[in-house]
Amino acid sequence: MKTFNKSLTAALVSGVIAATAATSVMAESDGKVKLGILADMGGVYADICGRGCVTAAEMAIEDFGGKALGQPIELVTADSQLKPDIASSIARQWVEADGVDAIGGLVSSAVSGAVSKVNLNAKKLTLISGSASNTFTTKSCNPFNVHWTYNVVALANGTVKPMVQAGKKKWFFITADYSFGHALEGVASKVINENGGEVVGTIRAPLGTTDFSSYVLQAQASGADVVALANAGNDTVNALKTATEFGLTEMMDVAGLLVFTQNAQAMDPAVAGGMRLTTGFYWDMDDKARDWSQRFEERHGSIPSMIHAGVYSATTHYLNAVEASGTEDAAVVIKKMKATKPEDFFSRNAELRADGRMVHDMLSVEIKKSEERKDKNDIYKVISVIPGNEAFSPMLPQCNFS
Repeated sequence: MKTFNKSLTAALVSGVIAATAATSVMAESDGKVKLGILADMGGVYADICGRGCVTAAEMAIEDFGGKALGQPIELVTADSQLKPDIASSIARQWVEADGVDAIGGLVSSAVSGAVSKVNLNAKKLTLISGSASNTFTTKSCNPFNVHWTYNVVALANGTVKPMVQAGKKKWFFITADYSFGHALEGVASKVINENGGEVVGTIRAPLGTTDFSSYVLQAQASGADVVALANAGNDTVNALKTATEFGLTEMMDVAGLLVFTQNAQAMDPAVAGGMRLTTGFYWDMDDKARDWSQRFEERHGSIPSMIHAGVYSATTHYLNAVEASGTEDAAVVIKKMKATKPEDFFSRNAELRADGRMVHDMLSVEIKKSEERKDKNDIYKVISVIPGNEAFSPMLPQCNFS
């Protein structure tokens, strides 16, 4: 494999990935197609991409038939612990020593960034389903990144823009203090300013904060129309609980910029009911989504997050491309992935662009109030479909890896 890596690296340096396509099909195979899922098994994002992301990948492999190119598909998994150094160490072991062909899951933008760097060096695919930062198809784009599911731009365009246009002009941010939160705040602030609003203040809270009292008090004193929670997972739940206890929700609107179904289930509908948000998937959106989600719930014990659905979709599209291109070579496989439109219960009006961004329809939804719910899983009502070309930003010329 050393000779293969050297030839592929040389081709990339020359800027002609396509020139390797014919010869790379002939590259030696280790007798299996091997996928890695790196997730958060015990941290603040475990509910949205922990064991559930593994379950989604297992379902995709089983539905594909368990083999690709006549070879068994093997799945390896690990806990990133949300630490970039641990994630990069695992990824390096996987791709350099264990024969892993692609790594997916990847919740937390810092973790995804660390794995992306390892995979770029090893010329392996990074199938990002859980991270929100748009850097992977902008500032940190590379020919082996695939960004599925959602990003901060789609969230801001889907949630912030209509609120500002409806007259909610003054915004205050409570932001998760790491790359994802910074990116979400930055993109949302740009949308606010471009639509005639203003950011009157911002404060940043460490990942995993449980006591949001001081942050909520500053938000109360800001005079904002909207307090935006630029965080996710348990951080969003804890921030909203504190906002309710302090009466913030009676004074001003609270916008959850990234709320997953698991978070919405954990929120008191008397408080969260009526909150608008943007999502890439909802289990009850139609028959196709319901059918897959029922199978997922039977295996996992809860309804899927959009990340779970995204992992299944990205894994399936990857395996289809491996089979269609006749090789595990990442340079060839990603070219086939981009040439073929994704189409499944998750991917609606979708395309995988040359920059690695999977563009698809997003949903504007509203959290249902108690009296509107039929059962514990009846969480959202779909307000509108947001076309992908309106939700996601255009491709940058420097990230066009066609």
